[in-house]
Amino acid sequence: MGGTRYVAAFIAASLATAGWSAAAHAQAYDVVIRNGTLYDGSGAPGRVGDLAIKGDRLVAVGKVDGKGWTELDARGLAVAPGFINMLSWATESLIADGRSQSDIRQGVTLEVMGEGSSMGPLNPAMKADALQRQGDIRYPISWTTLGEYLQMLETKGVSTNVASFVGAETVRVHELGEGDVDPTPAQLDRMKALVSRAMNEGAMGVGSSLIYAPGTYAETPELIAITRAAAQCGGMYISHMRSEGDRLIEAIDELIEIARQSGAPAEIYHLKMAGRANWGKYDAAIARIEAARAEGLRITADMYTYPAGATGLDAAMPTWVQAGGLEQWIGRLKDPAARAKVAAEMAAPGDGWENFYLGAGAKGMLLVGFKNPALKPLTGKTLAEVAAMRGKSPEETAMDLVVEDGSRVGTVYFLMDEANVVKATALPWMSFGSDGSSQAPEGVFLQSSTHPRTYGNFARLLGKYVRDEKRLDLAEAVRRLTSLPAANLKIADRGMLKAGNFADVVIFDPATIADKASFAKPQVYATGMRDVFVNGVQVLKDGEHTGAMPGRFVRGPGFGRCPG
Repeated sequence: MGGTRYVAAFIAASLATAGWSAAAHAQAYDVVIRNGTLYDGSGAPGRVGDLAIKGDRLVAVGKVDGKGWTELDARGLAVAPGFINMLSWATESLIADGRSQSDIRQGVTLEVMGEGSSMGPLNPAMKADALQRQGDIRYPISWTTLGEYLQMLETKGVSTNVASFVGAETVRVHELGEGDVDPTPAQLDRMKALVSRAMNEGAMGVGSSLIYAPGTYAETPELIAITRAAAQCGGMYISHMRSEGDRLIEAIDELIEIARQSGAPAEIYHLKMAGRANWGKYDAAIARIEAARAEGLRITADMYTYPAGATGLDAAMPTWVQAGGLEQWIGRLKDPAARAKVAAEMAAPGDGWENFYLGAGAKGMLLVGFKNPALKPLTGKTLAEVAAMRGKSPEETAMDLVVEDGSRVGTVYFLMDEANVVKATALPWMSFGSDGSSQAPEGVFLQSSTHPRTYGNFARLLGKYVRDEKRLDLAEAVRRLTSLPAANLKIADRGMLKAGNFADVVIFDPATIADKASFAKPQVYATGMRDVFVNGVQVLKDGEHTGAMPGRFVRGPGFGRCPG
């Protein structure tokens, strides 16, 4: 007993020597961040202050009395809510490597997936096709529903939080397959039921991608019907629209009509004016959106901060040749008559399809993703260069590459005007998404290249457009990386530095944050992000990953209350 009293007295004395009282010890926080410039996510100017974390929540913001088990000095640095990546393709990369390095090192704490296709719901045929079509990253498919996939990531361990829309294409393929067919009333009812079930599991809404087969086969009434099912559960509609170029205005009108008829808010994925002939449509496009907003519809958009996009060679070919799925597409490309028709259509404006080949040209198409080891040496070359090497036309070469690779072949397309990118960053209803995976410059990720937005999208906003070019101020940029997307997604307890919210917090240096990735060398980490906390756990410390994986499945507004 006496020894116990001696130990207790020794501990008390030691704490007192360290500046702790018994009362202060009782009120101890897990983490206190002091003297940082707090950008709370509201858009208000930064103010110097402290914040405290206990467990997975923020418990004090402003002035913090009492001490933390961990104390960080953020003097001269910005402290903000964790950033939300509104368009993430980390669906497979997080299975391979849950650290989410390229995004964590930019301050992303929530990956939002589901552009057109989602990782569930799946039927047996879809699982078989997905396994057959896997590329560098190979994995078993142990889940069936979208909720099961997201829960699998949390259980496995990921550093970022994860969320997803349910893909309009995915529910279509679940019931109709990959052909260009219309649903019967019974099939449409089943598609709506799949959406409701996904909303009940925590989906954020419905995501569509309407330039790609088979998603492009969905007509507007079908999209209204399944989006209405999501809207009844509080969900939104978000879309890679049917056109971003020649029929851009018509595509915006379709998105607005889907919002109007379904009752759902709507967001445009990666708003852009694709192809030189369409660069002058910026003012008309923004006017269409502003008019809808003035009408009372909540229409928003997101973007990446680069003048080039990235997709596959499917965006260079008419959608009829892709009907029925990848295998049938490849089969048709082996037929001389079909090839001749495809080549002719690639060289002309798309008739009912979005022709990125014509928009970028073979010299403006950078090949970055092959699955066939024999083709990987072509990575980083343009389609024009490969065509010259092979002594064939670019059209014939593109078709050959799809056949030889057994894939859509990852491709960067130089399509946009930097002046339009600059103007779009300043729009108050614009948030941001990488449209990329989250990876590391090591292991399986070095088997293919990527777009620099994968490593630099958010840092580029804060470095190039905020600090260097002063297109918007830092407080407003933080708002559109945090509270704006959180509000659009109806996530009540993230996106703001506010007591009671989850402790997703980033600390960065506004003077040094910068993207370092380029199109020539895209797999280079951004700099300037010092510390990142996810659900109160430090994931980035002094610019290095801690190995922690505290990310969670962030559920949408219909969770547990939508008809399932």
